[in-house]
Amino acid sequence: MAQAKSGNTVKVHYTGTFEDGTRFDSSQGREPLELTLGSGQVIPGFEAAIIGMEPGESKTVNVPPEQAYGPRREEALQEFPRSAVPQHIDLQVGLQLQAQDPNGRPLLLTVAALSEDTVMLDANHPLAGKELIFDLELVDID
Repeated sequence: MAQAKSGNTVKVHYTGTFEDGTRFDSSQGREPLELTLGSGQVIPGFEAAIIGMEPGESKTVNVPPEQAYGPRREEALQEFPRSAVPQHIDLQVGLQLQAQDPNGRPLLLTVAALSEDTVMLDANHPLAGKELIFDLELVDID
């Protein structure tokens, strides 16, 4: 039977959980995720786990932060005056905002803290610094 290798387009079902068992994402109940191995469409640890799998095979892998969304970076937390945020936005801790980086790429920011005059925004990916556990099932190799 064929094994998945770089360059293959594969379909995979997955469920992602944290170490405490909390699920953060899953393809269950939807079409399997389709991706081309080696193209950088998914985090490195997820892709590496699929390499060598055969259709119908399932496994569970632990992906450390370095192979996922990287470590949390304190420099990604920045304080801004509340006046820098449009007034129509109802600021609350945990709210996610979208902005653009200096190169025009979209940037996801999370409101980390609020005071009367300032807002602390976190540009870390929400999964940065976390070990991720994936239950994988390779459905097909095209």
